[in-house]
Amino acid sequence: MDLDLKGRRALVCGSSQGMGLAIAKELSEMGASVTLFARNETSLQAALKELAPGDHDYLVADFDNLENVKKQVEKGLEKGSYEILINNSGGPAPGPLANASLSEFEVAMNRHLHVSHSLVQMLLEGMKKAGYGRIVNVISTSVKVPIVGLGVSNTVRGAMASWSKTLANELGQYGITVNNILPGFINTARIESLVKGKSKSLGKSETEVEEEMKKTIPAGRFGEPTEIAAYAGLLCSPSGAYINGTSLRIDGGRTGSI
Repeated sequence: MDLDLKGRRALVCGSSQGMGLAIAKELSEMGASVTLFARNETSLQAALKELAPGDHDYLVADFDNLENVKKQVEKGLEKGSYEILINNSGGPAPGPLANASLSEFEVAMNRHLHVSHSLVQMLLEGMKKAGYGRIVNVISTSVKVPIVGLGVSNTVRGAMASWSKTLANELGQYGITVNNILPGFINTARIESLVKGKSKSLGKSETEVEEEMKKTIPAGRFGEPTEIAAYAGLLCSPSGAYINGTSLRIDGGRTGSI
C-alpha cells in the first residue's frame, strides 16, 4: 500500500488528546506536516512533542467560537494549503431528546456542522489546486443506530453524516474524498465521562457500569484511539483514493445493524 504522506499538510481538530491526538501522531508517522488544533494551548504544546519528527505546529481556538476558529485557520494557511482535514470535536452533553433546549442544538450544530463546513470552505481551494484532498469526519455509531440517552448528539451526528455524503458526491471529481469514522466505545476522556454519568444516574459503581457496557460489545472490550487512527491514516493516504462517501463503524461489532 502507498501510505506516504510526505509533502502533505494536515489540519487535525480536537488533537490535544484522545482520538484526535492519535490520528495526528499516525499522520505525522506517515510523513505529513501536522497542525494540531484545539482550545487548550498547554495540552497542545505537550501533544506537539508526541508527534514524529517533522515540520509541525498548532493553532488554538475554542470550537464554540466560529469566528476565532476561522481567524486561527487563516494563520495556518499563511504557511501553505492543507490537503488533509480531520474534523473532530467533543460531543454534546447526554440527556433525553424531549428535554433538550433549542440552545443545546444551536451550540452542538455550531461546534460540529458549522465549524466543519467553514473549514472545508477555507481549505477547498488548496485541495483542488493540489488535485488531492482528504476530509475525514470523526462522528459516532449513532449515525447507524441512535444511542439511548444521547438525544442532541444523535441528531447532530446524523446531520453531519448527510452533509458529508453530499460533499463526497460533489468533490470526488477533484480528487477529494470525504468519509466518516464512526467510533464505538473508545478509551478516551469522553467514555470516562459517559461511565461516570451512567454510574451516577443508575446508582452503580463505575466498574459495574463499565463491565455492563463491555458486555454489549462482541469484542468484549473498549477500543483504543490507535485503532481509530490506523483507519484514518488509510483514508488520508494515496491508497485511500477510491474510498469516498463512506461511514465506517469501528466499534468491535457493537452496533446492531449491517
